[in-house]
Amino acid sequence: MNPNKALWEKGDFTAVAAFMRDSGAALASSLGVSAGQRVLDVGCGDGTTALPLARLGAEVLGVDIARNLVEAGNNRAAEAGLARLKFQEGDACDLEGVADGSFDLTLSVFGAMFAPRPLDVAKQMVRVTKKGGRVVMGNWIPNDPTSFVSQLLKICSAFTPPPPEGFVSPMLWGVEAQILERFARAGVPAERVKMVKDTFLFSSGEMGPAGFIDVFQKYYGPTMNAFEAAEKNGKSAELLGLLVDLAMSQNKAADASTSIPATFMRVTVDV
Repeated sequence: MNPNKALWEKGDFTAVAAFMRDSGAALASSLGVSAGQRVLDVGCGDGTTALPLARLGAEVLGVDIARNLVEAGNNRAAEAGLARLKFQEGDACDLEGVADGSFDLTLSVFGAMFAPRPLDVAKQMVRVTKKGGRVVMGNWIPNDPTSFVSQLLKICSAFTPPPPEGFVSPMLWGVEAQILERFARAGVPAERVKMVKDTFLFSSGEMGPAGFIDVFQKYYGPTMNAFEAAEKNGKSAELLGLLVDLAMSQNKAADASTSIPATFMRVTVDV
């Protein structure tokens, strides 16, 4: 099996996505999408941004490599009565079957950044977007202490074996020079690529930081792999402690719940 597919089918990202719904809807609203526009959401999960975009009147196709997330997305669309929203399996590195220039907006929020061949990702997203349309990405930023997921993954990486030869860190999608180079090689000059730091909120209702991290431990593929490796070395308690400390240090809630603002790089490409 494709290792990336195996990673994202391993857990159940819907459990993590439950903490992201409000910010996903806010981000979708900020894109200025009008009724009838065609939107492709790449690495869409179960529809954190795809559903609110469809509710705004867009015709939305969500593509994800994980079969279970595609199924969950189609179920959510059906329950919401969103006939103009469809989810299907696909790979951000090769959007096979998606026609050139067929979308007004191609979007990927913390999705396509994890695909293993970033140059192909940039080329594919540009290819399927209409001239005059936009590509928008949300990417975690490496070594940013306020970028929660990048910090979580950095901690996890210390407990897992070294990546295979040729591995390209997904965090490089949060580095300005890398973003410009990748889209330049996809035919987009630097002056048509805009980058700004933005904030995404993880909100867990009544669940505190320890429970929040427990969800990542049980359902988020990269964290699951880290705990499996740590268990073999007798270090799972150490890993858990570090991740709970991270969540507690970044939690802004004044009560027993969790509210973690996470900095990300928002990239807008004019095609």
